[in-house]
Parts: sequence; structure tokens; C-alpha cells
Amino acid sequence: MQDETQTDGHGPIRSFGRTRSRSIKPRQAALIDSLLPQIALDPLAGPLDPRALAPGAAEIWLEVGFGGGEHMAAQAARRPDVLVLGAEPFWNGAASALRHIDEAGLSNVRLHVGDARDLLAALPTASLGRVFIMFPDPWPKLRHHKRRLIQAETVAGLARVLKPGGRLRFASDWADYVDWTLERFAASPDFRWTAERADDWRNPPPDHVTTRYEEKRLGDIAPVWLEFERA
Repeated sequence: MQDETQTDGHGPIRSFGRTRSRSIKPRQAALIDSLLPQIALDPLAGPLDPRALAPGAAEIWLEVGFGGGEHMAAQAARRPDVLVLGAEPFWNGAASALRHIDEAGLSNVRLHVGDARDLLAALPTASLGRVFIMFPDPWPKLRHHKRRLIQAETVAGLARVLKPGGRLRFASDWADYVDWTLERFAASPDFRWTAERADDWRNPPPDHVTTRYEEKRLGDIAPVWLEFERA
């Protein structure tokens, strides 16, 4: 398989753009100071043991690029027996997620405000039961495709951390990114696409949580949901 690793001479090319936009609201800024230190993950400090964070957790889930945190917080609220990890480099999104976590009184969420690939590298092999990648930046221009999160090396990293039978959900409203993602997961012997009929990718799964981004319909197609199972 062709190695799609892209670097800028210092490490992997960033799969995300800016990390901050408008000013963060005072309440959310206060949560960055008070709540974030309690639930923050630091994958750059060395290997992580999520079981040590929540010894009684039934499973460990990960959301890559949680945006404003609505989906992540809702999934965590539905399954208090699951430890939900989230990675997001955008500080405004992290601040929004902290508000959702605080308002719901969630104790089963941990956050990494940074590149999800750092978190993947720090997690133990076969440690995750589920992964969500919901509407990642499509980088639609051809010259920017190297910045897309879904690359061959990322698929391999996801395969390493998912346990056998674990599920990965990818959602996008950009046709080219859906095709791109299918091609890369199909090229991996570690994943099986679970769809059996068109409705399996056209309709949201029963446990899907609609986000503000999804409602904006910024892509060029209706949302598509792809479910993959770790072999």
C-alpha cells in the first residue's frame, strides 16, 4: 500500500486550520481555568492508560474532532458507564464542549485540546471500543487533500487502537471526502464496511446526535454515515 504520510519537514502536516477565532465567552474561559485541568489529557507527556482514568468503565470511546462538543457530551450522558475521550485543536470548540460537560454534570469525559493523532499515538493497542469522526474538515481543494485527517497512516493508527469488533463511525456531507474515506478504509485489511443497503449510509444511525455544523448543510450532498468494524 502506498505510504500517504505527508510532512512539512518537522512532522505530520496539520489536518486542521486555525485553532482560535472569536473571543471566548467569560463563562467558558472560566471553565478552561477550572474544569479543563481536571479532565485534560496530555498525550505528549508519554503513553496514556485510559483504564487508570476510569477503572470501572465498561468501554473507552474516542471522538476525533468533537467540534462544539454537543455530540460527544450527548453520547457520554447516554452511557455514563463509558469513558469518552475527545480530541479537538480548536479552542473555541473546546470551550463550548466544557460548557456542555459542566451543564450535564458529566464525569466520564476527558479532553485533549490538540491534534488527535498525538492522542492516537499515546493510547494502548486495542484499547477503544468505538471511534467517532463526525464531519471533519473536508479540505475540498485538490492541493489541500494532503491535509485531510483520513490518510492511510491514520487508518492504520485507528486500527491499532480499536479492539477487534470495535466500531468506527465517519460522517461527512462532502461527496469527494466520502469516496476518499471509503477508498482508504477499503484498502485496509483491518476494517470491514458494515453497510448492507443504501439506507445504511443515507440515514443517521439510531444513536446519532445532530450537531450545529450538520444542520448548516455546508457540504455538497446530504450527510452520509459510514460504519466500519475492526476485524
